[in-house]
Formats: sequence, C-alpha cells, structure tokens
Amino acid sequence: QDPVGEIVSGSTARSGIRILKKRVPFGVVGMIYEARPNVTADAIAICLKTGNAAVLKGGKEALYSNQAIAQAAIEAGLRAGMPAGAVALITNTDREATAYLMTLRGYIDVLIPRGGAGLIQAVVQNSRIPVIETGVGNCHVYVDASADLQMAADIVVNAKVSRPSVCNAIENQFEFPTFRMT
Repeated sequence: QDPVGEIVSGSTARSGIRILKKRVPFGVVGMIYEARPNVTADAIAICLKTGNAAVLKGGKEALYSNQAIAQAAIEAGLRAGMPAGAVALITNTDREATAYLMTLRGYIDVLIPRGGAGLIQAVVQNSRIPVIETGVGNCHVYVDASADLQMAADIVVNAKVSRPSVCNAIENQFEFPTFRMT
C-alpha cells in the first residue's frame, strides 16, 4: 500500500481548523553506506516507495555490485514510469566525494548513514544536511530448538568474532534451557 498521503491522525481545533498528520516525502534522500550492496537495492526501493529521489554513495569494496544493482533498478524504474534522475549512484570512491556530498544542503533534503559507528559519527559530525542517525545495529541470532547445536555455536561465534566492528556483527546472546553460549 502506498504510504504517501496517508493521514496518520488528526483533530479539529476549537476554531474549527482541521489539523492532520499526513505522510509526505522528504524530497531527495542521500544515503552513505559501507560495503553492503544489498543496501543499494533496499535504499532505492524504500526511497521510491515513499516518493523520494535517492542519491546513493556506497563503499568502494562493492562499487561494481552497486553499479549493476543501481543500473538494473534504474532501467526497470524508467520502464515503469519513474522520472529520469530519481535515482543516482555516486561512483567516485574518494573520501573527498563523501565529504562534498555532506555539504549539498539545498540539493539533498536528508542524509542517512548506514554502517558502523565510525561512519555514522563522521556523517553526524560533518554533515551540513539534516541527518537521520541510525543505530549501529542490534543484530541477533535465533537458534531453534531443532537446530544442530554445534553448527549454531559455530555460526554465533563467527557472527561476532570474525569481524566484531562491522554493523552486522551480533551484539546479543540468548540463553535457552538446552543451549548456553559462554
């Protein structure tokens, strides 16, 4: 269902004026993210679904994947009637390009960093554009009672120990009556 234009709540003032809370697009959403090409597809879909244009700046490690995903989405969007220029992927991988992107107030309406704590703080501290500060992740692993417990333990250890600083490393452990992480 299209969220744009949906009236979330409303009331009438004593003067008779009707006050509504209505969902509207931001306009142009900039996203700065790390080496997760799935974010390219997610950001495009979320921005377009909510009536926003998207300016995307992914990490250099996933540049070619990001280009392929963005190109496929742009071509499909144009065939479906999306306005030309509604999605843009910045392919310059220099840090200066990211710093410049954060100065484009008046061209980009809101900036969303997605990634580790360092990236998020760098954007929050250096952007001249309003920022929607995301969390660094709250990742969980669920182990079903029917799971191979040794395999589950290996997965849980790998999900934290292999790269503990990345945004998709698990941060929580759960204790089950038949399984305990130590």
